[in-house]
Amino acid sequence: MLIDTIKRVLGFVGLFRREAKRAPGQFLDRVYSNGAGNRSYKLYIPARIRGRRVSLVVMLHGCTQTPDDFATGTRMNDLADKHGFLVVYPAQSASANAFTCWNWFRVEDQAREAGEPALIAGITREVASEHSVDAARTYIAGLSAGGAMALVLGATYPDLFSAVGVHSGLPYRAAHDAASAMAAMRGRTSRLDSTEATPAIPTIVFHGDRDTTVAVGNGSAIVDRAVSNAERVLGPLRKAIRERISGHGRPYTATTYSASRAGSFVEYWVLHGAGHAWSGGFSKGSFTEAAGPDASAEMVRFFLERRAQGLRPGAGLT
Repeated sequence: MLIDTIKRVLGFVGLFRREAKRAPGQFLDRVYSNGAGNRSYKLYIPARIRGRRVSLVVMLHGCTQTPDDFATGTRMNDLADKHGFLVVYPAQSASANAFTCWNWFRVEDQAREAGEPALIAGITREVASEHSVDAARTYIAGLSAGGAMALVLGATYPDLFSAVGVHSGLPYRAAHDAASAMAAMRGRTSRLDSTEATPAIPTIVFHGDRDTTVAVGNGSAIVDRAVSNAERVLGPLRKAIRERISGHGRPYTATTYSASRAGSFVEYWVLHGAGHAWSGGFSKGSFTEAAGPDASAEMVRFFLERRAQGLRPGAGLT
């Protein structure tokens, strides 16, 4: 009888622990305003935050997407539950862009403390100030137009972001208006080449080599610039190439560029045969492909390695 009672108690404890582990966090609707205008955003707070100072990942959706759609497709909130970090999803306004694309290609949205970069940075600072975010563990990532805008923020706010993740995006200042943006998406950069010097910032890039929306050459240009900027301040980087096939059958090439044994400074994941979609994403979200390696998990791994390297935003990297 006593043994049966103990087993039942232990069973209830185990059930409680499993339920606590699965407990959902809060997904909050917020609005931010400053001199550049206003944008709504969603903030995900895991049920359990690890540590006194937390990490923050800013996620910028692609065209026609919403924060909810992007969160579903990338499953970044699940990773936030696992690792204990905050996720913020700024939302582009349809009044600012009819297709809800971030305006990465407009000159007025490519500078510090102006336009959309100022709004996204403002959202980041607001969340950081309210939730004890570690200044050395603030990261930004995005898909397509969101990936291009993530690079804008990395270039203009290197003191705010410790690393950038780009999926199917375009180089910083690859265009200056809608027409040149379309040319850049096809692989014809009309304004600045990929060697323009910008602050060195750890960067991870994913791109499908059958992407007919944003040519894969844009991914290569992003990486070339990131490596050039890094080598300008860190010296030559060691290059390593891995050819792999994902668990779901997608072949890919992962190239890493490292300055030390602490981890890579730049990574480039070319997804062979993949189109314009978030690799390893959940099918209930738009622009996702389940077959590839898990871009979300790899980005989080890359971001969290920055802490091990002891790199702070903008520290000796300009």
